Order: sequence, then structure tokens, then C-alpha cells
Amino acid sequence: MDAQASTASHQAEKWSPSPDASDIVKSIHAMLHPRNIVLVGATDKPGNYAERIWNNLIKYKYEGGLFPVNAKREMIWGVPCYKDFASLPEKPDHVLVLVPARFAMQVIRDAAAAGARSATIVTSGFSELQDEESQRLAVELKQAVKETGLAVTGPNCLGNLSAGEKLFTNIDDRIVTTEAGPVAIAGQSGAIVMAIRQTLEDRGVGVGYMVTTGNETGLETPDLMAYFAADPSIRVIVVYLEGVRNTKVFREACKAARAAGKPVIALKLGASEGGRAAAMAHTGALAGSIETFDAISTREGVIRVRGLDELIETTECFVHADPPKGNRIAAVSLSGGKRGLLIDAFYSAGMNFAPLSANATEQLAQMLGPGSIVGNPLDAGFAAVVDPSVYIKSIKIMIDDPDTDIVIIDAELPKAPHELRERNLRLVNEMAGAASKPVVYISAMSIGFTEFTKALRKSLPNIAVMQGLDRAVGAIKSLIEYSSLRKEVPDIVSSSKASARAVLERALKSANGAAALDEVASKKLLKAYGIPVSKEEIAQTAAEAVKIAKKIGFPVVAKVVSADILHKSDIGGVVLNLNSAAEVKKAFNDITGRVKKLKGKPKLEGILIAQQVKADLELVVGASLDAEMGPVVLFGTGGVDIELMNDVALAGAPLDEAEAKQLIARTKAGVKMKGYRGKPALHEPSAVKALVGLSNLMADAGNRIASIDVNPFLINSKVGVAVDGLIVLNNDAANKAAGH
Repeated sequence: MDAQASTASHQAEKWSPSPDASDIVKSIHAMLHPRNIVLVGATDKPGNYAERIWNNLIKYKYEGGLFPVNAKREMIWGVPCYKDFASLPEKPDHVLVLVPARFAMQVIRDAAAAGARSATIVTSGFSELQDEESQRLAVELKQAVKETGLAVTGPNCLGNLSAGEKLFTNIDDRIVTTEAGPVAIAGQSGAIVMAIRQTLEDRGVGVGYMVTTGNETGLETPDLMAYFAADPSIRVIVVYLEGVRNTKVFREACKAARAAGKPVIALKLGASEGGRAAAMAHTGALAGSIETFDAISTREGVIRVRGLDELIETTECFVHADPPKGNRIAAVSLSGGKRGLLIDAFYSAGMNFAPLSANATEQLAQMLGPGSIVGNPLDAGFAAVVDPSVYIKSIKIMIDDPDTDIVIIDAELPKAPHELRERNLRLVNEMAGAASKPVVYISAMSIGFTEFTKALRKSLPNIAVMQGLDRAVGAIKSLIEYSSLRKEVPDIVSSSKASARAVLERALKSANGAAALDEVASKKLLKAYGIPVSKEEIAQTAAEAVKIAKKIGFPVVAKVVSADILHKSDIGGVVLNLNSAAEVKKAFNDITGRVKKLKGKPKLEGILIAQQVKADLELVVGASLDAEMGPVVLFGTGGVDIELMNDVALAGAPLDEAEAKQLIARTKAGVKMKGYRGKPALHEPSAVKALVGLSNLMADAGNRIASIDVNPFLINSKVGVAVDGLIVLNNDAANKAAGH
């Protein structure tokens, strides 16, 4: 290859974004399909990044122009070296920035001025370091990227792969396949992204794109997701996420991928307790970042995996298996023991093997002979030893059975030539190609792929080949669940009334910098959003408390009202079952006395006298503003044992009624509400109304409410009401909106 020859025409037959595609998609396309590549900071110091990247571009025969730039050199790596952009034989297109950090900003500005469309900043020394100088350089670099409008990955990244272009601007010296494959990978960690690519290629799964985003000063991982969703050559999108910086962009990218039928398989940091921020209310403490990430992203087609091995198996599954039409699983094994392992693994994951059709059962019984046990999973081991053709015939019956949606075969690929096993694999591959259902091979344990295995695997495009039973079962479950998602994810918008929004604005304004709204103010706002609340009034004296109790009707509850006391029961601030004037008077005096003894002298607004509702079940409904993903709604079993029970489910806000019902159904509390063990069904419409109202409130508040805790929400067969409520404010955002 003539490294200096630019061949822009080599892209002529390749896909290009449509004219109405987003600017992000167009700019990323320019980065991954450039006319030429310019290496700024070229040096032949042994082992440096510039030389390793240059060697890779030569090794894989990149077909565009290649131009090294270094003002101090005239020749380098056996080719001319240019002193600046102006001296290049043609306008720069994609620029690799390999100069020290303090010079990177000027390189970006000069590249844009010279006509470049994109850049990768390999250089480190910015926000990943904590010293003042590095942080200052990070700010300056971000400003330079913003001013120029270049599509930029990095800084502090390890380069990219665009296989169809034979573009590998990466330091990795392991063998890379430059045939366009169906998987695209993006993520901040160069080491992790490169390891994913290598392992997938070792398993015979082609990678079309690999982008390391580093500190994400310019392009972020969701931007790449949007591009991969638009590129028809990509089937599966794999991402490594250290954090989500722009929730809206991330969700839009997820929706684009879902609409295109492309799963996003994500490895996300933040699954440990140490990664969660403490919150003031129960809801905030329970709604950690990973739970919130799952609640919002799963609806939009994201499959979160727990580790790299699970990521590889899930990617393999989605690359070679279309989502099935249903959840009816069939399996064939050559071992009774492994048949038992299959049953345990699938049942433990909440999946069942479907009964075979009468016709399939009869065919298998006739073929296997008298005394055989015909079931699903099918153990064809002994019969296949007697007659090897039984094995393939059994698989065909399973695949042809209209009562199955996905067929599992317990077997692994051979490490060396094996005539019978190879023949069987090719026959099944042909059956799978003609079938309208996925066929998946599962090896119960992980095995190494030899060069023979890799070549054989590539010749079997119609079957998924998975390793490790538990990981494989998890991937198959994800495949089935993905098939049930709506292709188009509608934009759910707040259905609140203008009057409710007016109450919200008044409440936030009157808070005047307080950390939280007191119970009275919280419930007033909840009621405005259609959330049923108990009858109640606030009392300033014991006599007034007695008067209110008589008006409401016994029994009543007495509760402390103070924005400074978040959990009333912890300080003895709640007294139940008050059935007389004397009991109400005593409760008033006891609570006020306890508050006066508290450290910090919390401000006492009064004592709330409230209707005591007879409940068949205590629920918690709540909401929280997640730092990464935005507002999320919570539902589950409530009361004082909320943390102990841990029976909660989350969903992104706002919700419609259908999604609220789905959220309820995901909990044990939801099962009880249907009428558990002969008990009457509870009033689900009130819980649905509460969840929709809470979700509308969070959506309307933007980022001004940190959390809402309604615990307990009491429900019986006729009604459900909020008997407690705490709204914690996000003070900076609320004060700014109020003009403070």
C-alpha cells in the first residue's frame, strides 16, 4: 500500500447516513470512515503509542491517506513527515492527537481550521488526574472541542477499530480481524473494551467497530450507541459504562437501538453498596444507582450483565439467535445427569420447559422404543449410542414442533476433527437456518477454542454456541424477555393538571431553603397530584387536638409535624389507636415533651391528628431522583420493616396506568393485592393512582425534588390512602428555580 495515497473512493459502496440523520451520527460516521488519518506527535521512540498505532495501520492495510506530523522531523518510519497541517498534501480528515496534554487544545483548534472532521485524543493527563493543572487542562480541552465542533473521542483513550475500513488506530498488538462483523463495542476503559473485542473474536464473533471513549470530553458512549443503532451492518451493541452523564441522550440512544431491534448489552459500574449515595428518605436509600439504571434502561432494550464472562455469552446468544416468538423451551441431551442440570438451571432462573405437542411426543416414543421416557428435556443418550441417527432425528422433531419456541442442545464444539460430531453440527446448522426459531448449543462448562474449533464455529452461523450453564441460561432468559418488549418505546409524558403544577410551584417557593417539606405540606402536594390521603388537621394545643379528633371520628393517630424530623416513629413521634379525648390529650403532651428533649432543638410545627385507616396491607410508594438516571418511582411492601423485607420494584418516571400495574405485579405486595390464599382482593386502583401521581410530580418537578417517601400507604378492599408523607427537596435546584 502507498501510505501517502488517499483513496476516498474506497468508501463509495459502503453505507452512509441519510441526509436527515442526526449531526452526531454524521460526525461519528466521518470519524470511523475517514478519507485520511493524520498522526500529530509522530515519533519513532521505540514502543511509543504513535509508532504502535502507525504499525497497526500499515499491518492491516488502511486504504486512506496516512500522514505523520512532527515539526522536528522530515522523515519517519520510512515516509515523509510533515511539520504542520498546512504542509500536508491534502486536507486532514481524522487526527490522532499524541502530543503532551498542554498542547492538545491547540492541535484540536488547528485541525479544525485546516478542515479536519474528527479526532482521537490518545494523550492522557486531564480529568483522570486530580491535580489542579490537569483539571484546568481538562476544562480548556472541553472548551476547544465545543468551539470546533469536531467529533472527538478521548482524551486518555487507546484508539478505535473500524473493521470494514481496515482502520485500527489502537496500540493493541494482538491479531485483529478486519472483516466487518455484527458487533459494535464502545466504552471508557480501553483495556476492558479491547479485552471484550479479543474474546469475542476468539469465540468467532466478528466485531465491526470498537471505540474507546476515555474521559469522554467530546463524544460519549451513548453518542456511539446512536450511531451503531443507525448502521445496518450492526446487530448487537456492547457498552462498558462507568457512568451516565446525560440521561436524556442515553435514553434516546436506547430508544433508537430498540426501534432498530438491536439489543444494548451493558456492563455497568456501581453494583456495590459502596457505589450508592446515602439518601435522607427510605426511598432514596433503597433506590441505588444500579436498580435505577435497570428500572429505566430495561424498558428501552438494555440488557445489563454482571461481568465480562456473562457479557460474552449474552453477546454470542444475541448475535446468532433471533429473539423467540414465545417462552416455550425444549432441550435435547445425551446425558441423564446433564438433563438434570438443565432442569435445575432453567427452573432456578424462573423458566419452564414446555410440554411437547402430542404429535412430537408420539414421534419420539415410536423412535426411542418401548420403556423410553419421553420428556422435555429429552435424554436421547442411550438410544443414540444404539443408533446415532436418533440424536439428529430427536433434534429435528423438537425444532419442527409448533409447541416449542426455542431449542437447546446440550453439547460442545470439538477441539479436533471428529467426523460424526462435525456432521451433526452441520445438519443442525442447516435445520436452524430453515427454522423460524432459535437453536442454541450449551456447553455446561467453559472450554478453550482451538484454531480448529474457531474455524468450525465460523462455519455454523445459524446456531448460538454458549459456554457455562448458568451464564448461558441467563443470556437465554434475556433473549426471551427482549422479544416481549415493545419495539417502539413511546415518550410517556406527565398527565398532571395545571392546578397540580401550580400547587407544586407554591410549595417549592414557600419551602424557602428547607431540607424537606413537613408532613402537612407534603400531603397537600400529594393530594394535588391525585394521591389519596387520610383525613387530618394540625393542632397547636391539646384542646385543639381533642376537638379535631372528635370531628374526624375515633380512632385517630397523633403525629409530630416538623421538617427537621424525617422519621417520626424513631423518636416516638407517632401514637396510634387513640379512642378517647383523654388519650388524644395525653398523646399530644407526650409527643411535644419528647421533641423538646431532642438534640438540635427541631422546630415543632404542631401535632397532626389524623384518621386511623384500617389496613389489610401496608405499602410503600415513593420516588427518588437518581444522580445518573433521573426520576424513578418505587412500590412495594411498606411499614417499619421496609428494609428487612426488601420487597420493592422500581420504574422510570413518569408512568402511565399500564406501567404502574406492571410495577405492582413485580412485587410480593402485588401478589397479595390480588387476593392471596383466599383473602379478598385489595383496592389496586388507588395504588395505581398513587404511582401515576407520584411519577407526574417527579416529572413536573424536574430536578427540584430529591425524594418522596409515602410509608405507609395503607390499603384494604375498598380504599388505599397515604397516611404519611415526606418530600425531600434538592435545595440547590429548588432555590435556583424560586429565585433565591
